[in-house]
Amino acid sequence: MFLEERQAKILEMLERDGKVLVKELAEIFSVTEDSIRKDLSSLELDGKLKRTYGGAVSIEEKLQMTEAQRRRISDVEAKRKIATAVVKLITPQDLIYLDISTISIAVAQILEKTDANYKILTNMIDVLVMLARNPKINLFFAGGQINQSRDGFSDVLNLEFISNFRPDISFIGSSGVDIKKNSLTTRNAADGIQKARMIEFSKTAYVIAESRKIGVEGTYRFATLDKVTGIITETKLSENLSAMAEKLGVKIVSAE
Repeated sequence: MFLEERQAKILEMLERDGKVLVKELAEIFSVTEDSIRKDLSSLELDGKLKRTYGGAVSIEEKLQMTEAQRRRISDVEAKRKIATAVVKLITPQDLIYLDISTISIAVAQILEKTDANYKILTNMIDVLVMLARNPKINLFFAGGQINQSRDGFSDVLNLEFISNFRPDISFIGSSGVDIKKNSLTTRNAADGIQKARMIEFSKTAYVIAESRKIGVEGTYRFATLDKVTGIITETKLSENLSAMAEKLGVKIVSAE
């Protein structure tokens, strides 16, 4: 059976049963469990299912989806490109911080298959679940009281724990990146305070954002853009915006 046929069958089973298990699928299709995990990872990246421990559930189970899980099925290709650019910037020697962002999920989907001994610090649940599957990842998780989106932690307890770390490189999500106003914004103040602190504590920090967020303002300004090393986005920015960023000392990393 071809790969595409097997994945189509998996989706049929999900539509019928609402969930599938890796072990059962491996037996049904006479392939390894690792092959099935790769199938599920690919289908999840395409927004067709949600992986769980030991299997997957239908993406139609919307009542059980977190806000992050709903956001992750939008701009899939842009996030994939940005995640690829992120991975090119990291090395196993670094302590890497992955912030609460659906782009961080796309990064985790790449790293969970790696053979390298990366050191990852995160406060995002989906990133924790994915990377905990890879025994070669040295993983630090900052917990506390779960946020309103139920996708991670950005409270006082979390901040106290995470403030003890000094990441070599951090990747910070942002709801809005306004180059003209030298502003980085998010929707939630507690989340913004945590992002600002990690920028302060990191040796190098990049904002990760789809190009549609450039020029947008969220409700809480957590940092000025000139506090970060650069912006990673999926496409080239206009010459005007690129020149403004350069004046601020901010590098534009285009995934194109």
